[in-house]
Amino acid sequence: MAGKEEIKALTEEEQQALIEKYDIEAGTRKLTGVLGWIAFFGLLAFSLFQLYTAVFGVFTAQIQRTVHLGFALSLIFLLFPANRKKKQKGKLQIAWYDIILAILSIGVGVYWPVFFEDLVMSVGRLDTLDFAVGLLAILLVLEATRRAVGLPITIIAVIFLLYGIYGTYMPGFLGHRGLTLERLVQTMFFTTEGILGTPLAVSSTFIFLFLLFGSFLIKTGVGQYFNDLSIAIAGRRIGGPAKVAIFSSALQGTISGSSVANVVTSGAFTIPMMKNLGYKKEFAGAVEASASTGGQLMPPIMGAAAFLMVEFIGNGITYWDIAKAAAIPAVLYFAGIWIMTHFEAKRLGLRGLTKEEMPSRKEVFGKWYLLIPIVAIIVLLMSNITVTHAALYSILISIVVGFINKDARMKIIDIIYALVDGARTALSVAAATAAAGIIVGIVTKTGLGLKLANGLIDLSGGLLIPTLILTMIASLVLGMGAPTTANYVITSTIAAPAMILLGVADLPAHLFVFYFGIIADITPPVALAAFAAAGVSGGEPLRTGIESSKLAIAAFIIPYIFVLSPELLMINTTWLEVIWVVFTATIGMIAIGAGVIGYWMRGMHWLERILAGMAGLLLIYPEGISDITGLIMFAALFALQYVWKRNSHNKPQMSVQG
Repeated sequence: MAGKEEIKALTEEEQQALIEKYDIEAGTRKLTGVLGWIAFFGLLAFSLFQLYTAVFGVFTAQIQRTVHLGFALSLIFLLFPANRKKKQKGKLQIAWYDIILAILSIGVGVYWPVFFEDLVMSVGRLDTLDFAVGLLAILLVLEATRRAVGLPITIIAVIFLLYGIYGTYMPGFLGHRGLTLERLVQTMFFTTEGILGTPLAVSSTFIFLFLLFGSFLIKTGVGQYFNDLSIAIAGRRIGGPAKVAIFSSALQGTISGSSVANVVTSGAFTIPMMKNLGYKKEFAGAVEASASTGGQLMPPIMGAAAFLMVEFIGNGITYWDIAKAAAIPAVLYFAGIWIMTHFEAKRLGLRGLTKEEMPSRKEVFGKWYLLIPIVAIIVLLMSNITVTHAALYSILISIVVGFINKDARMKIIDIIYALVDGARTALSVAAATAAAGIIVGIVTKTGLGLKLANGLIDLSGGLLIPTLILTMIASLVLGMGAPTTANYVITSTIAAPAMILLGVADLPAHLFVFYFGIIADITPPVALAAFAAAGVSGGEPLRTGIESSKLAIAAFIIPYIFVLSPELLMINTTWLEVIWVVFTATIGMIAIGAGVIGYWMRGMHWLERILAGMAGLLLIYPEGISDITGLIMFAALFALQYVWKRNSHNKPQMSVQG
């Protein structure tokens, strides 16, 4: 096909190298021989254990969570090297101490099941063996987290542990009585308030199953179908490849919890298309980075943190309540990126794909059945069945669909590999949630959460907006060094309570920190997703990050709006009100997009750009007077643009530079 030769997508090897460079969770060893088979069957057994408990019911909390932890820790020490810099071409050498650590991890994992009755009867009193195993569990979790998740979250966990012991020396409101080492170990491993707390509980049930669902979806061929479907729908439009990237990434986000993985797998295909069409390297990378990161904001899956949110908020809130509340903000986020790429394409005079460059729409739409598992999980989550059963049924449906797909028909071996890949994906999540449990345990035991909330309020003068700004900064900083799950746990434990004390409802407060934790992936100076996109596009990383932040401007605005006015989350609203909110907010995003890009029907003066931004903010904020004012400003700017454009057409000798 014409133009296809120009598109140079990355090879699978190049994609994997980029993912491993920017996503520490992907840097596993390629084990061979006996150890390779041990790791393979260990991962398979991990998935089978989780499926067994999902079907027949989970074990007692301590048993379920420690077995889950034991699987994760032992497999991490086998698969993740202590020093990634020593990677050799093709594989990473395994050291003797890795095998010892893996064996010790198995011992930690079976300790509660073997000694359950004795531990329950001891009522918190630890003998020498209990103390040694508990201390070992803490050390193993920290080292596994360092290997599989990264150093930043590990350092944070260590700081909290030290605070638990030496808090008596802290000044002012941060001081507390201090915990003895024995009391610390007892809290961390022999209660459900530390390592075995709520984060690991969610990892050992809901999160694992949904990661498994994503693994099965990939085996059905749905990932490639997302690309084909996106091209069929958006490819012919102005600046088509950029819109393909947005549409594809929104779909990919439903099955992946990693911004970096989304960027590389989708971007390897879409970024070269955008560059060939005429987009600058940095802008092409930024489109993919911002869209891929937003995939975690898109219901129904929303990354692993949404499941934690159900448990942390409580009060009878369901997963569907969260997914429903997140729907409008997510749509606005992607609408904002779509609108800005459209205006940028118009400014540069870029075309869409030609008919010859397009896949056969008949063939693409003929594979509609590949979307059945995603539709099914949405319907199931809307029904009254449990989240666990919704995930189980969706896995079964994806297997059936995989057997139907004649182009990539699923075989028994594919089912086995899906189980193995799902377990491999869950390892870093298990480590992150175990480390997050350490942090939550210290916060709970020392009362630090309430102290920090009050301190944050004092620092902001008791005013909501300054508190929101400080919370945003904290979430962004933590998000730069921690995965979404751990970041959400920390910010929801430390920062969200301050917002709640000032009268913000639980759901908007938790979604606020959730949003900013996620978009840290495209916020300089770290911006891992943007840097990965720059690796694909060949652009300058920091500039790509800045462009990504501009395109994701909605994610910096919308959380403030839904905290101040929860109608945007469909809380206490009618359907007519929801329709009006969506309409005005979408119009608002058009105004903001034009203001950011500096082009609408023609190039915009700096004053017009400021007025467009103001009109957009007024329209996004769901309130009568602001909506009317915003609509008047929008109409005036539209008329000005239209008249100027019409006059320009009537005077061929005049031209407006974008």
